[in-house]
Amino acid sequence: MIRLERTFRVQQPIARCFYYLSDFRRVPEWDRAVISAQKTSHGPTACGTAFDLLCRIGPLKRSVTYVVQNYEAPTRFALTGSCDLFDVADTLTFTDCGDHTEINYQAEFVFKGAWLRMASRLQPRMEVLADATQAGIEGALTTATATPTISTENQRADRHLPTALARFSRYGYTRGRRSWQPMTEHLDGVHIVLTGASNGLGLATAKALAVAGADLTLVVRDPEAPERVRALLSQDDCRGDIRFELADLSLLSEVQNLSQRLLATGRPIDVLINNAGALFNDFARTPEGIERSFALLLLSPWLLTRALHPLLAGHTRPARVVNVVSGGMYAEALILDRLEMAEDGYRGTAAYARAKRGLTVVTQRWAEQWQADNIVVNAMHPGWADTPGVQNALPGFRKLTRRILRSPEEGADTIIWLARAAEADQISGQLFLDREPRTQHLTARTRERASEVSGLEALLADRVTQALSRS
Repeated sequence: MIRLERTFRVQQPIARCFYYLSDFRRVPEWDRAVISAQKTSHGPTACGTAFDLLCRIGPLKRSVTYVVQNYEAPTRFALTGSCDLFDVADTLTFTDCGDHTEINYQAEFVFKGAWLRMASRLQPRMEVLADATQAGIEGALTTATATPTISTENQRADRHLPTALARFSRYGYTRGRRSWQPMTEHLDGVHIVLTGASNGLGLATAKALAVAGADLTLVVRDPEAPERVRALLSQDDCRGDIRFELADLSLLSEVQNLSQRLLATGRPIDVLINNAGALFNDFARTPEGIERSFALLLLSPWLLTRALHPLLAGHTRPARVVNVVSGGMYAEALILDRLEMAEDGYRGTAAYARAKRGLTVVTQRWAEQWQADNIVVNAMHPGWADTPGVQNALPGFRKLTRRILRSPEEGADTIIWLARAAEADQISGQLFLDREPRTQHLTARTRERASEVSGLEALLADRVTQALSRS
C-alpha cells in the first residue's frame, strides 16, 4: 500500500473549498492525471454517489469508478475508487481557520497484480503526483484578480471573418478552455433572476448556478415548465432556493407585471440574466402590435432591466446584468428605421440579428449610465450551440454544422462565468465569447453612427409606451 498525505491552507471560506472539491466532476481542473470526470448517479451528492474518472496512469488510460463513503458538509468528504490496476481511498478534511481554510488530503493506494510488486518503486512518483495535486488545488482555489482581457490569439482571429467564425464552433470553446481559471465561487445567498430557463442555454445555466448554491428566480412561459425544470434540477446538487415566475416575455404587459411582482418582494437582485429568445421564420405581430422578434429580443429585456433597476442598484459588491445576444448580430448594423422589420421583405434571421445588435448597443449604454449605481452590464454570445432553438428554426444550418456545434452547456459557459466568477465584475459594457471580451464588429459596415446610438433608447421607450397603451 502507498499512503500519501498533504496538509495546506488556502485563503477561501470553508464552504467554498468543500463544495468545489467534493464535486468530483471538477477534478480535471486541479488534477492533471484526470482527463475527464462525470457524475453517474442522480440526486444531491451523498453517501453512495458515484463518479467515473478517466485517468492517465503513465502511458495507460483507465476508467476509475469512485463512490462517496462519507459526506459531512462542510468538514469531511471521503470516497473509494477502483479499477483493474488499483483500489484507492481518498479523504479530504476541512478546518475553518477564520480568514483561511486548512485542507488535509489523504490517499491510500492498494495496487493489484503485477503492479503490487512495483509498489515500493512507485512511491517517489506518487509523492510527485501528490505535490502536483496540492498545487492544483491551491491554484484552483486562488481567486482570479486580473481584469479579463482578450488573448493575442483571438485578437488576430477577429481580424478576419473566416477565423473569427471558426471560433464560434466547438473548436473555439475547446481552445479557449485551456487557459481558464476554474470557477470555484460559492453562490450561497446570491439571488439570480434568469429568463428563458426552460431549455437550451437557459436550462444549462440554471443547472450550473443551482449547483453553485444560488437562489434562483426562473422566468418561464409554459405553465408546465416549472414541474419539469424542478425535476431536472433535483437530479443534481442544487442547494439554493428555486422559485418560478410565469410570463410571456413577448408581451410587454406581462413584462411589466413580472417586474411589478419582483419589485413587490423587495428582494435585491444580484444578477439578472436576459436570456429568453426565439428565432421566428415567419412574420407576425404580437397582440400589442409589435413584430415578435423586436418585442421579445429587445423591447422585453430593455423594459425588464430598467424596471428592476431599483433591485440591482446600490449593492456593496457590483450587481450584474448579463444580456445574451448572438453571433448573428455581426451581420447587421444598428439602423433605427430598420430595427423593427416590416412584413414586406421579412427575414427571421435578419430580424433576430437586428434585435441582438440593438441589445448589444443598449448594453454599452447601461454600462455607462449605471456605473455610479455599482451595476456591471455585459453581453455575451454563445457561439454556435446545438439548442432546441437552432434545431427548430435553423434545421438547414444545423445539418451543415452539427459536427462542430457546441453543446448547450458549452454555449452557456460564458453566461455562467459572467454571473459567477469574481473577476467578471471588473469590466463593463463589453461583448464576451468564451470568457474574453471580443470585438463588437467583424466588418466596418456594421459600425453604428452616433446619431443611431443616441436615438435608440428614445425609440424603445416610445414603442413600449405605445404597446402598453394597447394592452
